[in-house]
Amino acid sequence: MDAAFTEEQDEIRRTLRELLHKHCGGDEVKAAARTPAGYDEALWRRLAGQLGLPGLALPAAYGGVGCGPTELALICEETGRAVLPSPLIATAALAAPLILALGSERQRTALLPGIAAGELTATLAVPGDRLATALALTGPNDGDWAGGGRAGGIQARAHEGGWRLYGEAGQVLDGHTAEVLLVAAHTGGFARGRTLLFLVRAGRGESPDGRAAGPGEVPGLVRTRQTVLDETRPQARIELRDVPAELLGEGEGDGAAVAAALAATGAAAAAALAAEAVGTADTALARTVAYVREREQFGRAIGSFQAVQHRLADLYVRVQAARSAAYYAAWSAGAVPPRAADVERGGAPVRRAAEPGVGALALAQALEALRAVAAEAVQLHGGIGFTWEHDAHLYFKRATCDELLLGPVHRLRARAAEEAGLFTAGTREAAGA
Repeated sequence: MDAAFTEEQDEIRRTLRELLHKHCGGDEVKAAARTPAGYDEALWRRLAGQLGLPGLALPAAYGGVGCGPTELALICEETGRAVLPSPLIATAALAAPLILALGSERQRTALLPGIAAGELTATLAVPGDRLATALALTGPNDGDWAGGGRAGGIQARAHEGGWRLYGEAGQVLDGHTAEVLLVAAHTGGFARGRTLLFLVRAGRGESPDGRAAGPGEVPGLVRTRQTVLDETRPQARIELRDVPAELLGEGEGDGAAVAAALAATGAAAAAALAAEAVGTADTALARTVAYVREREQFGRAIGSFQAVQHRLADLYVRVQAARSAAYYAAWSAGAVPPRAADVERGGAPVRRAAEPGVGALALAQALEALRAVAAEAVQLHGGIGFTWEHDAHLYFKRATCDELLLGPVHRLRARAAEEAGLFTAGTREAAGA
């Protein structure tokens, strides 16, 4: 692994940081998060048009920039610094890689150029709160996490040459505005049951009661924006009542291929989210250091007290360690070439993580560092830091909600240990010997 970044990577980071510094102050972030879309649509179009953010990790053949998980992690670190409300994670880290890996050539050609240009946003919808499991971050995704033929999941059934979906998904990132929904649903009887991904071409817009009702909205589809602690990470509940859908890919669908693609996407998405958390933690720490240098108590700056210095030094070490882990996870996610079988099929290659559990471990370390930094930022800002209106709570809310979305941390670490075989019977016997 070459730890040095290229000139192109440094330029991407520098350009994005300058742009976000001009347009993403605390007040702008809060105002954008409280719009019906949940983000600044004009800024999103600018980021897509000038920097190509949505298509950064997509091939040039589909309108993308042709970079990889490392570059995606770098831009996520910068958007994390600004706590930017945007559909970047849902579109570029979750949905687009799955369309590239599993979609037919017709589907890729129809969707990916629009995503790369910022004209379409997309997201992944899974039943309940099983997103982390679907991405193989907190448990194996080869089970019945999409419903398993029982109530409470999302079911798919063949209907007149197409498919119909019935069920409900919660905690869908940017689900209230995304034009393309990738829905994980269970299909087939118990003997041949499998989980596949389906495309729903949704409309865009919101009615006054918070339910999506844009032009072209699919009959039977109800999307409701949920009230969440972190306004900068909007989520929605999606209800599907015999909604017409299209199978992602060709043929009858391969459940094993879907599970592999979700796991590969999870590894890269975990690296991107880890880098984003590191960026948020870095900014929170920098602002706290600046504050304790100015805030005086007992006639001197509180930053001059040794106890405060030790706490900040510990936080700095944790952030730097989390940054190294996030960078390694991003490199790992793009380091291993695709399997030969994937190339022989003629489809887009499915990349795999170089080492099992790397993404989950990096994400766990980054989320833990962000949580510690955010808590200390609130406390060291004193009385003003405890008010909801202060920007310190942007970081605190982001730390809390990200762990609820893809954690908790102990489950991420447990899954990584399981993948690495740390708790196998042979390991326990060797330890006992």
